[in-house]
Amino acid sequence: MAYKAPVRDLTFILSEVLEIDRYTNQPGFQDVSSELAQQILEEAGKFADEVIAPINNPGDKEGCHWAEGGVVTTPKGWKEAYHQMVEAGWPSLMMDPAYGGQGMPSVIGSAVGQFTAGASAAFSMYPGLTAGAWAGIHANASEELKQKYLPKMSTGEWTGTMNLTEPQCGTDLGMVRTKAVPNGDGSYSITGQKIWISAGEHDFADNIIHTVLARVEGAVPGIKGLSLFVVPKFLVNEDGSLGERNTLECAGLEHKMGIHGNATAVMQYDGAKGWLIGEEGRGMNNMFVVMNEARLGTGLQGLAIGTAAYQAAAEFAKDRLQGRSLTGPKNPDGPADPIIVHPDVRRMLLEARAFVEGGQAFILWTALQADLEKSEDEAVATKAKDYMGLLTPVLKAYLTDKGFHAASLAMQVHGGSGYTEHFPASQYLRDARITMIYEGTNGIQALDLVGRKLPAQGGRAIMTWFGEIDAFVAEHGSNEAVKPFIDGLADVKKKLQEGTMWLMQNGMANPDNAGAASTDYLNIFGLTALAYAWSQMAIAAQKQIEAGSTDPFYVAKLQTGRYFVERILPDAAAHLTKLKTGADVLMSMPVEAF
Repeated sequence: MAYKAPVRDLTFILSEVLEIDRYTNQPGFQDVSSELAQQILEEAGKFADEVIAPINNPGDKEGCHWAEGGVVTTPKGWKEAYHQMVEAGWPSLMMDPAYGGQGMPSVIGSAVGQFTAGASAAFSMYPGLTAGAWAGIHANASEELKQKYLPKMSTGEWTGTMNLTEPQCGTDLGMVRTKAVPNGDGSYSITGQKIWISAGEHDFADNIIHTVLARVEGAVPGIKGLSLFVVPKFLVNEDGSLGERNTLECAGLEHKMGIHGNATAVMQYDGAKGWLIGEEGRGMNNMFVVMNEARLGTGLQGLAIGTAAYQAAAEFAKDRLQGRSLTGPKNPDGPADPIIVHPDVRRMLLEARAFVEGGQAFILWTALQADLEKSEDEAVATKAKDYMGLLTPVLKAYLTDKGFHAASLAMQVHGGSGYTEHFPASQYLRDARITMIYEGTNGIQALDLVGRKLPAQGGRAIMTWFGEIDAFVAEHGSNEAVKPFIDGLADVKKKLQEGTMWLMQNGMANPDNAGAASTDYLNIFGLTALAYAWSQMAIAAQKQIEAGSTDPFYVAKLQTGRYFVERILPDAAAHLTKLKTGADVLMSMPVEAF
């Protein structure tokens, strides 16, 4: 089954749900219309379907190749596909025009990103990591460094990476040992080893720009002693041409469960020349720009894999003949009925579809907040910034959890066929699993949500979020046609509020209570976010139906949303019950009993 970019679903969200034409007064939207957005999405969808998707499965089977001297070759056809992407201008879509970009809003770029990641999660990581490194340099580096590196990173001629993890430290970056020694000329010598560096070495580009977390010699221990550096594979001359090779190399590639087409490198830095991004000792603050970009990208990636897996399962279910319908044959001339007639198969398909379509709207709504952060209206910008901080861990963790769940359901629909490598289900499942782990495991995202994001500015973001939902419910509560959606949203918001109060009362007294409740709390938050997204989509779809549209797209959207409200949203009650049990059942057992 060939992947098909969900162009119609995302144009519906952009044009009819978010109504992006309303934002022409906001920075970055002046020349953007729903018509232009549709044209961009149609072309991006075609590129994803015709250029990227065909190399996904062969690339998974072949993987990347490492040779002596740190030379890495990507799977057959991948370099050529990447060069086509660069020539078509896709990497520069969202980049700052001051550095060679097209300046499209994040909400457009996030839609295009879903197509690329759905067509091939592993391939999408090369431009994705570049965008993260680009953001870190753009936000914090000197103008000199920006002018030197960003233009060719904008176009995709050069790629980028983020280098955090070391053998002895993953989440606890205070244990970083990579050291930076000042050279006296503004540069530093960077020495150390970094592991699990996605796109750390490859044959796509002439230069790879690494952003590297390191400790300046003599700096204080822990997080506060870290600084961030730009360390290019090839040094760049004053005229922008490439100079000598820097003293860094790929010491090997990881052998992984999935994303085989992406080169996951062990990077060795031996006195490599690097330049400080921002100020010394501000490395973690500066790296958070890169990490937040990557976390949003990872949520998008997990959701996009789930979308592709659902598509494959739906096609399989319509073709696979097994058994007869419980209500009598639906394919009387054939030996059996297609398995899509069976209620439990439909349960799995609708479960996956309800998550991925709700997730698509949640991603684009959040991406719109990233655009509104740039608003000249201080109140609009503050609210959007608060939402981005609050929702980033929810989006990353919830959508990757559910993207993997969708991929698992898709494999189940395929039955034994899905467990073989003859069908795409196994690759989707393997590729999706890493999204729950990298860029901060989902457990860490839950801790970040309850420990940092909720109490920030005295809880301002969550109170604004509650207020927005209350206002939405009040505005649409009398709309009988979408009443189940609005009632469902009001109910799950009430449960989220109850969980928030429980955390405030019990988390402070015993921090383990907050830790024990964090994942269930994040799940209630994710359900609330999707209930809000589905309510907005239901209103938009119902509006078209009432205006006389006979397009089955709108009816299917409402039917899928109904499944979400009736069979997924009730999970919030179980999460709230578990949340309130506290830490005792988790922490009372002695270590030696495990």
